[in-house]
Amino acid sequence: MGRLVFDSSSSSFRKGEGGGNGDAEFCVVTFYKFVLIEDPEGEVAKHQEFLQGHDINGRIYVNEQGINAQYSGPVEDALAYADWLKEDLRFSDILVQTSPALDGHAFPRLKLRYKPSLVQLEGGMSHLPVLDPTMRAALLTPAEWRERLEASTNKLEKPNKARGSNHDRRPILLDVRNGYEWDVGHFQGAERPEVDSFRHTSVGLSSDEIAAFDLLFGVDKENTDILMYCTGGIRCDVYSTILRQRGFQNLYTLSGGVSHYLKSEGSTGWIGNLFVFDSRLSLPPSTYNSSLITNVRSKIASESDRFARCYICRSQVLELRHRNCANLDCNRLFLSCGTCVKEFRGCCCSDCIKSHRLRPVLPGHKRYQKWHLYRDRDL
Repeated sequence: MGRLVFDSSSSSFRKGEGGGNGDAEFCVVTFYKFVLIEDPEGEVAKHQEFLQGHDINGRIYVNEQGINAQYSGPVEDALAYADWLKEDLRFSDILVQTSPALDGHAFPRLKLRYKPSLVQLEGGMSHLPVLDPTMRAALLTPAEWRERLEASTNKLEKPNKARGSNHDRRPILLDVRNGYEWDVGHFQGAERPEVDSFRHTSVGLSSDEIAAFDLLFGVDKENTDILMYCTGGIRCDVYSTILRQRGFQNLYTLSGGVSHYLKSEGSTGWIGNLFVFDSRLSLPPSTYNSSLITNVRSKIASESDRFARCYICRSQVLELRHRNCANLDCNRLFLSCGTCVKEFRGCCCSDCIKSHRLRPVLPGHKRYQKWHLYRDRDL
């Protein structure tokens, strides 16, 4: 049987010559689905049984509200699992997204288990009505999303008409991700999330005391369109139920997230790279659509001075890749220019340099091992 290889001309996988796992192409697969699962522990057991003998690493979480999966493996194994899942009517319509792995597995091991919350959110999400489609944001296809973005840009370029006219009210573009994800790439016109971690997001929920940091504070909840996006769509689906409960009416989300948009529509309106939660960390748009001609340098130059800046010296960073602070007790994820990496010994600030628990500066794209592996070492 011929092996499957990634076809860069079409950004998809096809059968190639040869065989055997030794020369197999690896890919990363992501999908999620909100659906009632009455016996999630039993569901986990079924998946574990199927994956016996399949070379799959990654995170696959299941609970009463559905499934959330990001994993890597040889293409045949990775797609076989997705195909098996779609044979179940509950999951037959899931959007399975694939991208090439850089060098074998993108995850160190497989974590397939029951998890109370499918996404990390303070207070959990079990109380949220994510199973009710009417409580989630309306889905926009990548083409529809592009049209909305272009229409929004046109409104900015046209003179303002009668004040208070709903027809001319510009929609709000809401980035529902971590702040450090925005730093490496985002849609033009989106504001940086007010917190570094999605877990603590409170946009649309703020009191008068912190209103200056809330993009949705004081917004007309009944007439303002809110366009939400994240990497794959699940965080928008979850957070839109919170906003819906707070009275926001016109909520829209990008179906399949940024990764789906880049593959379907290219990089129009997108600036920079896409942060991903695996060993690849940061991917250029061409990873999803090889027909793109992406000039990151010129796009950075045309964007505001907040984008792609070194966390320490604020100079522009053209290598859009994060690193963890070398101080074991800090571990901040940040962007740094090459000069500051050397001067600060891989740390994020002068205080961290003084720590007695510093990991060595890692060259190139290497990543530190898990925190607990360094915890008891004499560094």
